[in-house]
Amino acid sequence: MNFFFEVLIGGLLSGVMYALVAIGFVLIYKASGVFNFAQGAMVFFAALTCVGLMDKFGMSLWLAIPATIVAMIILGIAIERVVLRPLVNQPEITLFMATIGLAFFLEGLAQLLWGAQVRQLPLPIEDVPLQVLLDRFNIVVSQFDVTAAAICGLLVAVLAMLFAKTKVGRALRAVADDHQAALAVGIPLQRIWAILWAVAGVVALVAGLLWGARNGVQFALTFVALKALPVLILGGFTSVPGAIVGGLIIGASEKLAEVYIGPMVGGGIEGWFPYVLALLFLLVRPEGLFGEKIIRRI
Repeated sequence: MNFFFEVLIGGLLSGVMYALVAIGFVLIYKASGVFNFAQGAMVFFAALTCVGLMDKFGMSLWLAIPATIVAMIILGIAIERVVLRPLVNQPEITLFMATIGLAFFLEGLAQLLWGAQVRQLPLPIEDVPLQVLLDRFNIVVSQFDVTAAAICGLLVAVLAMLFAKTKVGRALRAVADDHQAALAVGIPLQRIWAILWAVAGVVALVAGLLWGARNGVQFALTFVALKALPVLILGGFTSVPGAIVGGLIIGASEKLAEVYIGPMVGGGIEGWFPYVLALLFLLVRPEGLFGEKIIRRI
């Protein structure tokens, strides 16, 4: 039973980090209707920029992180102004294709600026068993995973407060509900989109730092975004709480499936099991757990 809880807790903690990547998608999609295929590239760009500043300019980690935050905010605003703003009122497929092109551009730019070699990101968080759980319950849970989940939870709480309690948050909700109505009451739509892209850049940085510290800062970080797709399908493309719940479900299910179902089929199912789960879920509730159900009349 202890082993079951080890696997379950480890999966839930990984799921929190999946949810963080998914939230980057939700922020953009909810307010602008754009599925930001470049979110994975933004995660890679942010992590590589941080380690690049440390390696090339000798910055400490605590100086490189604020500098990268500024860089990601500038990048987010530039994306809105250069890519999104000229394509306002264009078909959704046009905007989607633009984000695909943006993804390749960011991947190439990051490697052009900082190099393509794999880098280590030395966050001051040890990947050792959490001693309290080990001593009391004989359960091995990584201290890094717990700390990373706590950081993700704190960021989500800050975003929730931003949306719920501030003037900008109310404007964001208005834009998400109806673009034309928001414009009619004087809400500056393009400024709100710029803020959202900047926030998505900061979210990408946090995700990049955590995943980069765990797996190394490398091109494979761009594929983290693909793990967010099942999360979005389960939770709903427009719901921050849905991204969190979807992340927990995907994280726990993939770990449990690998341990308990994997040996029956030769192993290696952790990589594709979430997509099978998402496909099955689409057949039952295609709008996601927290998405708005669309009734189509024929």
